[in-house]
Amino acid sequence: MTNSKIAKARLGTDGPEVGVQGLGCMGMSFAYGPADAEEARATLERALELGVTLYDTADAYGAGENEKFLSPFFTAHRDEVVIATKFALSIPPGEPTKRVIRNDAPYIRQAVEASLERLGIDVIDLYYMHRRDVNVPIEETVGVMAELVREGKIKHLGLSEVTGGELRAAQGVHPIAAVQSEWSLFSRDIESGVVPAARELGVALVPYSPLGRGFLTGSFANAEQDLTAGDFRRHQPRFTGDNAAANGALLEPVRAVADAHGVSLGQVALAWAQQRAEVHGLTVVPIPGTTKRARVEENTAATRIVLSDAELDLLEPIAGKVAGDRYADMTFTSAGRE
Repeated sequence: MTNSKIAKARLGTDGPEVGVQGLGCMGMSFAYGPADAEEARATLERALELGVTLYDTADAYGAGENEKFLSPFFTAHRDEVVIATKFALSIPPGEPTKRVIRNDAPYIRQAVEASLERLGIDVIDLYYMHRRDVNVPIEETVGVMAELVREGKIKHLGLSEVTGGELRAAQGVHPIAAVQSEWSLFSRDIESGVVPAARELGVALVPYSPLGRGFLTGSFANAEQDLTAGDFRRHQPRFTGDNAAANGALLEPVRAVADAHGVSLGQVALAWAQQRAEVHGLTVVPIPGTTKRARVEENTAATRIVLSDAELDLLEPIAGKVAGDRYADMTFTSAGRE
């Protein structure tokens, strides 16, 4: 078992310093079926021991339950962790499974107060706009977030699933520390507009789902057949039916690289994501999610794997061959607006 701490990186020009890999916490109480709460808590502690300091959640994960679950860990290690949470996916009264995107000022102010209370903290380190409401100018939304900085409610601003143009407009109002978007061997649409803008502006990229929601690890082959009824991956186009079979075949070059290094498929996928920093010339801090200590040890070890140019060339064509979109409805993603 390794106890080597991972390297560090800074989010944005003046953002917080964090471990070069973070931890996505959504699955600890939401979206991926049942989780062992005791093991999840142990995973949080183990991640910190390994140098993971950026912990990612959102108010929409389990309608606030994920923030509540993380609160004891955050309050016990307040000076050691960077807490990232999000707003924008509002749950209408009486409709617990529905989400409505809201970026208006009254909602943002209500959301930040609710998150602070659930998390049990006085200030949020990194506050993301989770999704973009195109009916509200992004300058207005970021303006409200900037007010929250001045009021001491949050420290740094983040955006999720924005386009390159939206990022530039936001940066004109207040410095943005990080953009969180899906980025993996299977999902590379942000490279056309978002990545160049982030590099130009000195904004960090925080890839979510760098393991392709687990598909890149080989842990499941068909979501409908292999995953529990409550797992939302059963509703994502690329993980079911003919798409799943076609995409499974795309793992062969990943497997070849993994065998050459004596590591797992997931570690190759994460090493590829980590090396986007060198390839594109910007800070990249992936946030793979897990609820198991063994997996966080495996994931952080991937930060020390270096893929050769020949191996990167072998992996390069994969994304262009993926069957199916990453969501059934792509309109609320940056790719749906670029």
